[in-house]
Amino acid sequence: MNPLFWRRVIHGAEITIARIELGKGCIVPEHAHFNEQISMVTKGRLLFRIGGSELTLEAGDVLHIPAHEPHSAEALEDCEAMDVFSPPREDWRRGDDAYLRK
Repeated sequence: MNPLFWRRVIHGAEITIARIELGKGCIVPEHAHFNEQISMVTKGRLLFRIGGSELTLEAGDVLHIPAHEPHSAEALEDCEAMDVFSPPREDWRRGDDAYLRK
């Protein structure tokens, strides 16, 4: 996707699950989507900005992001995470995710 962001995705009828790797310093710019999201950090530290607050997640931490909520993320160190979306990320299926490809 870009030098600091990599993902592997599987789409089901009702969900999308993605394994994400972010290199230290990777920034996922602020965005919002109509999908509900659960993010689970499995390695490293990931700073989320959501709802006017900042929250640092470490390995084992889980975050719920409601649909339509603007959010961004920054890898404070090399990170791995699992993201689950419902309904499926149709924009990812179509490749309409330019904000991740910069």
